[in-house]
Amino acid sequence: MSTPPVIDRRVLEALLDIELPRRKAGDSARLVVVHGRYREGAPTEFTIRFGDHQRRVRVSDQTSVLGAVDAWESHTSGATNGSDAILVITTGMDDHHLGADLRAHALGRRALSVDRAEIVKQRFGAADLDPRIRQEPWLIDALLDAEPSDGWRRHPAGAPWRRSGGSVLTRDAAVHALVSARLDLSSLLLGLGETSGHSDIDVDSLLAWSRMPGAAVRYAELVAGERAGIAAWLRENVGDAATVLLALVEAGKGEDAMALGVVAAVLTDAARTAEAALAVGGLFAGVTHDTGELGAFASAVQGTLTRWIGDAASERRGHQAARDRVMAVLDRADELAADVGLGQAVAGHPFLPSGLDARLRAFAAALPEAPQAAGDALNAVMDHRLADLFADRCGVAAMAARLRRWLDAPGATDIASVAAGVAGQVTEWGWVDRALNVLWGGDPGNDPVLGRAYQEIYVAAVNRRAALDADFAARLSDWTTTASAEAPGGALLVESVMDEVVRPLARDAAPLVLVLDGMSASVAAQLGEELARGGRWLEISAAPGARRGAVSMIPSVTRTSRASLLCGSPTVGGQAAERTGFDAFWKRRRTRAAVFHKSDIPGGPGQRLARPLLDALAGDGVVCAVLNTIDDALDHDREGDRTGWRTSDITFLTDLLNAARDYSRPVVLVSDHGHVLERGGKELTAASGAGSARWRTGEPGKDQPGEGEIELAGPRVLEGGGRVVVPWREDIRYTPRKAGYHGGASLAEMTVPLLVLVPSVDLVPKGWSILPPEKTVPWWWGDREAPQAPPEATTPKAAARRTPAQKDVLFTVGELAPAPAAAAVTLGVRVTRSPVYADQRKYLRKAPEARQVAAVIDALANAGGRLSTAAVGAAAAAAGGRAPRGADLFITAVQRLLNVEGYPVLGLSDSGATVTLETALLREQFGVDE
Repeated sequence: MSTPPVIDRRVLEALLDIELPRRKAGDSARLVVVHGRYREGAPTEFTIRFGDHQRRVRVSDQTSVLGAVDAWESHTSGATNGSDAILVITTGMDDHHLGADLRAHALGRRALSVDRAEIVKQRFGAADLDPRIRQEPWLIDALLDAEPSDGWRRHPAGAPWRRSGGSVLTRDAAVHALVSARLDLSSLLLGLGETSGHSDIDVDSLLAWSRMPGAAVRYAELVAGERAGIAAWLRENVGDAATVLLALVEAGKGEDAMALGVVAAVLTDAARTAEAALAVGGLFAGVTHDTGELGAFASAVQGTLTRWIGDAASERRGHQAARDRVMAVLDRADELAADVGLGQAVAGHPFLPSGLDARLRAFAAALPEAPQAAGDALNAVMDHRLADLFADRCGVAAMAARLRRWLDAPGATDIASVAAGVAGQVTEWGWVDRALNVLWGGDPGNDPVLGRAYQEIYVAAVNRRAALDADFAARLSDWTTTASAEAPGGALLVESVMDEVVRPLARDAAPLVLVLDGMSASVAAQLGEELARGGRWLEISAAPGARRGAVSMIPSVTRTSRASLLCGSPTVGGQAAERTGFDAFWKRRRTRAAVFHKSDIPGGPGQRLARPLLDALAGDGVVCAVLNTIDDALDHDREGDRTGWRTSDITFLTDLLNAARDYSRPVVLVSDHGHVLERGGKELTAASGAGSARWRTGEPGKDQPGEGEIELAGPRVLEGGGRVVVPWREDIRYTPRKAGYHGGASLAEMTVPLLVLVPSVDLVPKGWSILPPEKTVPWWWGDREAPQAPPEATTPKAAARRTPAQKDVLFTVGELAPAPAAAAVTLGVRVTRSPVYADQRKYLRKAPEARQVAAVIDALANAGGRLSTAAVGAAAAAAGGRAPRGADLFITAVQRLLNVEGYPVLGLSDSGATVTLETALLREQFGVDE
């Protein structure tokens, strides 16, 4: 006979599983002789299942007849446990050497031969094998050797080789199973957070495998025939990238494979030099490949990294581990590039951290140039693949670019009135403050080049802001002498907010008033942006059709301004005065009301909000809750390191917003005063009669205002006997350092921002309209072009000229771009009059009105194909007819009308917050030419 094969426990189990069922019922086989050599170290005693019961197996490897006979006699004499136990004798002797007596007791009366192909078939539970498997000994040997500890997958639902009409193990399925086992892909996917257990073999999984500790060593230990077979199959099924990857693994460069693939992308750059190509070639020395394979490998690595970066940039659990995985590859790629002198060749690389650094420095160099140059450089930064992972650095760059555009834009050089100043702060300068807060912190990467560029922009913007504050302070000084609710000079006063804003809302639905103590226009801009995202909240406004702001009491501190806000009249006091005054104000208007301060809001164990607060929200009265998080942050040095505020940062804000949605209440977000931040200004300013950090009384007639200060006196000055000295410059303070201050006369302190929100269009009161996010953002904040003339609603001088009789439409079809004439046949009209549209409409039982669909098409086309969901709803409402009851349902209906045969004419992006229109595709689908 031939050389006996090496067998182990698994082979024996499979052989017994094949041969024992062939015995007649009741025939208890106790001796099995197998032609083979038992693997040294394999277990010699184990249990197998046969039928409904288990049987013990003992293995004895013998090289002589005497040894085999002795083993059998010992077995029959009771040396083994249980009379039903099976003795398996493995031997290399031929049948005739064993003797007739021993063979007479053996299963089949002979020494059984091991058909390894049959064993494979049995281990997979297959009815048959692909004939090609039998022709490849390397594959059979590998399948027997690589079987996982829990066996090959053989259940019908999970086995990839199961086919209707029979179960044939195909060669492709066999190699797939082998590669999955050898590369341990199931464990790899589990480590990456995949729980399905499905081990797809693709470039992603192979590249992840190459980075597993010891993976390259284990692969190199496989026999040459198996490595060649696996490589050939992977090249056929995965592509050339697999060939290069395995070559790198065999060359001992497996853990650096992905990093090498990143650097190899240099070869695809048309501007590469011969020196760069030679340097990259040196990194792949000893690795067999051709140019096409290397290009495919580099492309595959970049594709995988793009997906990994997407995972790392998300907020899902484990994203930090994903980020670490990405950066480990890219940092190593940077090291390899530096080692071979590729510095200049990878300066603009779209994946390397050094490439992002280079783009940021190019942006810094472009900042002093024309706005277009800075914009192009910023776009290059944002196009880098790591922009999302380094959103903090790129975000600072974006703020610098915005401030550059603001500085270069023509704007008001003076402020016509207090009302104009407050309007400008709410609609524009609060956004400037927001950018300045970010830019103050500088580049999170501590790049000195960026630091210098940002400092120059910061100083220029602060100087311009200071000039506006000085102009506002001059207007404030004159206005304060006579200003009152009866003579506001065109301004909304903080004590008039309840009567002029909250009370009109209460006629239709009782609102929830959320007083965010200390919220500035900058913070309001951030919160408004977040709340508008996704369409869960709609911001609304009454004429004149823009976000409004009120003027704080003087000095701009909680004791005067919050009390006056809640009482509806100039008042000084604490919580008791606020509670009494709020109740009295609404009683005079025959409306129930309740105010809840900081200690009244938390619930007991297991309940976020207090029961009295929930009961009030469930009722029909006006409810007010005072949230102190922002003001507390100024006192406790938290704001100083912040660059932004989110709703989740403000304690109980999210809970209260959710409750308002549940009870269908409009929400008024309002402050009592704003604030300025500590930015390393002057040391403590000596002053007499300091009431707080930003106001003092001094001695009348003797203690005159100094540089950066003004004296305010009049009916709205509720401290100091009606006269105080306050600074308008942000760097003056009278008390020890804190994170921020209020009480002064700067625009940021005196402006009280207002955001009015509703959870659905049904709650928009008569005379109010939806205020889309596009209308709340200054043009220079986004990528819009500068308007030909500043809009009336956002021009400070224009705001001063307004009279209460003026009425502005909040949003019209052409507001974001020049509107067509009323009689013109617009793109939207032509689409809705087309035969294709008529056919589409047949499939929608309650289609939106044609004029509303046309208005939406025109608004999107005029806005470059992108609008917020709120703007789309507002465009439809402005067209007339019945107002859409829900933006989401309305947009879905328009999609069904416009997306002919599933083509994405109208789509959603930004997690559903933005509606997109493919204008060219729309024209093609509906047969509408230019």
